[in-house]
Amino acid sequence: MSENSVSIAPSGQVAPSGKVVLVTGASSGIGEATVRRLQALGCTVYAAARRVERMSDLAELDRVHVVGMDVTDPESNRAGVERILAEAGRIDVLVNNAGYGSYGAVEDVPLAEARAQFEVNLFGAADLIRRVLPQMRARRSGRIVNISSMGGRLHSPLGGWYHATKFAVEGLSDCLRLELEPFGIQVVVIEPGAIKTEWGGIAADNLLATSGSGPYAGQAKAMAKTLRGERIGSGFGSGPGVVAEAIAHAVQSEKPRTRYAIGRGAKPLIMLRRVLPDRAFDSLMRRANRLPAPPAVATADGGA
Repeated sequence: MSENSVSIAPSGQVAPSGKVVLVTGASSGIGEATVRRLQALGCTVYAAARRVERMSDLAELDRVHVVGMDVTDPESNRAGVERILAEAGRIDVLVNNAGYGSYGAVEDVPLAEARAQFEVNLFGAADLIRRVLPQMRARRSGRIVNISSMGGRLHSPLGGWYHATKFAVEGLSDCLRLELEPFGIQVVVIEPGAIKTEWGGIAADNLLATSGSGPYAGQAKAMAKTLRGERIGSGFGSGPGVVAEAIAHAVQSEKPRTRYAIGRGAKPLIMLRRVLPDRAFDSLMRRANRLPAPPAVATADGGA
């Protein structure tokens, strides 16, 4: 039997021969593609999401178990993790994929919405990490895979709260990597670029609802076109399978990279952000998204 194969004990529990993986946000997009890829590799996968009805196809796959889970609800997380440990005996890998992007001017976005985005993108992931770590530490083995974004390394117009959550995921992951290394637990960050999922359309709709009128309307309408892929064509983005493949590598590799920048635009944009001065990158973002030009700055003698 290969190291990635999994056998099912007569009781219905998973025999301890293969990786047991928990994937959140598994009802669509990157999460669903990841479940399918890891299942094909022989892992036993617990596919978790709020919308259980959207995972009916996944539930029909061998070694895939659907779990109703709201990552913002600690009780839901506790029940989900306890169920997996009772059935499988362990969790080898946690893939924190649940998340969403809520765009809008910082002035316009209610703080309740800003906090809600942090609850999903950061605190929900952190709660699950805390719940799976004790059994990983006891076995001195495990892997945490946090799905960030190229947006955790750079910024775009009207994405202040979204980028703030992803920058926070990056910082949390870096600290975790250091503190968990003595226990044999590895931490990996996945940084997708432009990916063809429903994410962009939902983010664009939320942006226009939040800042589509008022002082930020011009920026909002321009950015909505970018989020929908209208600037460079809807075919520009990579498919979610590209990200799932990177996650599979992070799960399988004996020594995975600390970061995987994957998908269209991720590596070049992250590189540009690294080398360009702040205002130069601001100008690049402004031109790429066709934002209204900033007003001319008056000189000391009153000229422009």
